[in-house]
Amino acid sequence: MDARLKEIVDNFEKMKIGVDEPFKFHCTMCGKCCINREDILLTPKDIYNMARELGTTPEEFVDQYCEAYIGGDSRVPIVRLKPRGPIKRCPLLKDRKCSVHKAKPTVCAMFPIGRCLMFQAGEPLPEKITADQIQYIFTDPGCGDDAETHTVREWLGAFGISLEDEFFVKWQQAIMELGQIFRDAEKVTSKRVMELSWTATYIGLYLNYDMEQDFLPQFEENAQEIIALMRVMPQEKAV
Repeated sequence: MDARLKEIVDNFEKMKIGVDEPFKFHCTMCGKCCINREDILLTPKDIYNMARELGTTPEEFVDQYCEAYIGGDSRVPIVRLKPRGPIKRCPLLKDRKCSVHKAKPTVCAMFPIGRCLMFQAGEPLPEKITADQIQYIFTDPGCGDDAETHTVREWLGAFGISLEDEFFVKWQQAIMELGQIFRDAEKVTSKRVMELSWTATYIGLYLNYDMEQDFLPQFEENAQEIIALMRVMPQEKAV
């Protein structure tokens, strides 16, 4: 578990905030939230939106701005923005401003609000995730000021993010299911087969999109195909 995730888990009750509970924050556009960051993880929807904004393909966008790796705990492919320079600035930051502001990553648009799913340790994962299982946290932004008061509902609404976010629910369901498949497979399957499976998942979930077509139907089809394929992953004995 990385340090940031451990901090959230350890302090969840203090950080938790209801959707109609007020919090104080005013963005002064100082740019501090765009430097010293190595934790801007991207969803397929983020990549699709930013690639579309820049007139590139998801593959071109990832090649230029991101890096991919296998999550230490989740065991699924993860894509993050690759920070640049000694101050680890966002690669999309130009003249201290976001070059994809209209299509910025969800985690950036929501800042300083975070969104997560909480389950009891040791309990089996639910067969289906629903919107009412989504919980929110308020993190100390370390920038801006408290000149404005907002609620989570209002804050997300201002950025066009619905509390009933259909994609977020489907994305969490997909990575939870794939994570379980991969964790089980690693116990009995060779490294070669795992690498091929991760590569297929990475391409299918993050890159395989027609930019002229709506995102969500493509994601749903891609996720279903990948999950079905991974369920029948060939078993080549681990050595």
